[in-house]
Amino acid sequence: MRAVVDRRLCLSAALCVAGFAAAGCKGREGNQNTGQPAGSRATGMSNAQADSAMRVALADSANWPSYGRDYTNQRFSPLTQLSASNVRGLTLAWKYKTGIPRAFEASPIVVNGTMYISTPLNHVVALDAATGQKKWEYAAQLDTTVHCCGPVNRGIALYGGRVYMGQLDGKLVALDAGTGVKAWEVKVGAPHEGYTLNGAVVAVDGKVLVGVSGGEYGIRGHVTAYDAVTGQQVWRFYTIPSPEEGGWWGKWSTTDAFGTRVHRDRSRERADSAKYPDAWKTGGGGMWQAVAVDRDLGLVIFAVGNPSPDLDGSQRPGDNLYANSIVAVDLKTGKYKWHLQEIPHDVWDLDATSPVVLFDTKGSSGQSVKAVGQAGKTGWVYVLDRATGKPIRRSDAFVPQTNMFAEPTPAGTRMLPGANGGSEWSPTAYSPQTGYMYVLGLHQPMMYVLQPGDTLQKPAMWMGGAFIGSGEPQYGLFSAVDVSTGKVVWQKHVADPMIGGALATAGGLVFTGTADKQLLAYDAKSGAQLWSYAASGGVNAPPISYAVNGKQYVAVAAGGNYQINSPRSDEVLAFTLNGAGAASAAPARVQDTSRKGGP
Repeated sequence: MRAVVDRRLCLSAALCVAGFAAAGCKGREGNQNTGQPAGSRATGMSNAQADSAMRVALADSANWPSYGRDYTNQRFSPLTQLSASNVRGLTLAWKYKTGIPRAFEASPIVVNGTMYISTPLNHVVALDAATGQKKWEYAAQLDTTVHCCGPVNRGIALYGGRVYMGQLDGKLVALDAGTGVKAWEVKVGAPHEGYTLNGAVVAVDGKVLVGVSGGEYGIRGHVTAYDAVTGQQVWRFYTIPSPEEGGWWGKWSTTDAFGTRVHRDRSRERADSAKYPDAWKTGGGGMWQAVAVDRDLGLVIFAVGNPSPDLDGSQRPGDNLYANSIVAVDLKTGKYKWHLQEIPHDVWDLDATSPVVLFDTKGSSGQSVKAVGQAGKTGWVYVLDRATGKPIRRSDAFVPQTNMFAEPTPAGTRMLPGANGGSEWSPTAYSPQTGYMYVLGLHQPMMYVLQPGDTLQKPAMWMGGAFIGSGEPQYGLFSAVDVSTGKVVWQKHVADPMIGGALATAGGLVFTGTADKQLLAYDAKSGAQLWSYAASGGVNAPPISYAVNGKQYVAVAAGGNYQINSPRSDEVLAFTLNGAGAASAAPARVQDTSRKGGP
């Protein structure tokens, strides 16, 4: 078994380094970017049938059929059985132990009473969503992997009778939803070139949409659409444009889109640009999270990560498009439509990582506008016109900001937010009832230490420096941001930096988890804490809500997180009302349907 050492942030008070190697490595490499699936079996529904079935699933409030529940990524459940008046009666209905106690960041999918969830090291488990009983399990036999931030998978797609997952070894796999048997696989990116897949995939309009990670390894990022039935590549959009596509140098901006100064030496960059004409080929621009889809406008909208190398911008002159950007492409063709860059020439690793969210809000003139929002690692929520990408507003800061966009130095530059954010990859929730976006935040003061002159040695990390904890206190903030005004309406302080996700419900509730093993419920309007549950590991995954036989459930993975080093476990937990307020008079019976044995 070949092991590729993986180094990244594991921050408490200082920078930690750890190594991960996937189990079951076979040493196969495959062909990168061929678009030719291995072992393809074109069975099951046609794409037209699958799309029709997906529309039915989305219309049923009992389901959670896609990563963000629907293609807006709002993570809003229409169910109302749970409310502020009865949430105190929420009790554990069942738990399932995966046997893989690694960082657990996945969001489950539930359709017609079956839950599908991915685990660390690319297992997929199908469970009875009412009891937690296992129906089947797929265990990937991974090739060599290279990845930052733990051997995680953040989510799968269910579409046309198949489950789709991106694997750490750069493959997209399609599994039979009834049995877990692999229907086909296709190589999306080669690990020896720095590519991996750990973000959630989304299936829509006969396509499976997947973005690559690996921006710390000198990749050239891309988002690709594959035919859901055959696995054939339909289109590919490169998140780092070539010179023929207009180039990645941009306008050499000295401010962001909202006028905040970004400290950089443009004269030096321009003088150095001739030295690095091919820097775009290893320019980074990975994708950490799920896309959103506006079917009416025919747009796929997503957030793009950092340029490469992370801290040393001297080897990549220019704005480094489309890194650190919100980007829209055509759903049918993958052609570029628009972008807004949150930070030109980022040398702070403050990339756009949290999923974009679609909603309607007030425009600058008070009119209703179809918008897209994204909670940045910068500490601001960005709100844009969905059709054009034009900025509408930027929120007040939801975390402390100090010495913003000061250049890293060899001696170290203190700046807030630190390299984890702001808001990390954590998906926000949006409630159309309140008009609030619910954002997980981190306060981690850091020193940005520049170490220029690094050269890319694939597949090793290419950082150009280090993020070092300052030794100051760290904590988390959970914020409700009014997207129509940009104001932080309420904010809750928690003991540790927050990474995971949020859920809002039509019952007026919002759920989130903490590194100290708590699942919490708040009043969505006032922010009053109403309920809590102590898990066995850090609750660093996004909760969901669904219903089976008229009973509403809330479910979440509790397995900890690598980046903030929260306690590890291997649990999937599901909760429902016990007694008064429940759809059934029978009390909820806790069932432990654990998987026995190790990974």
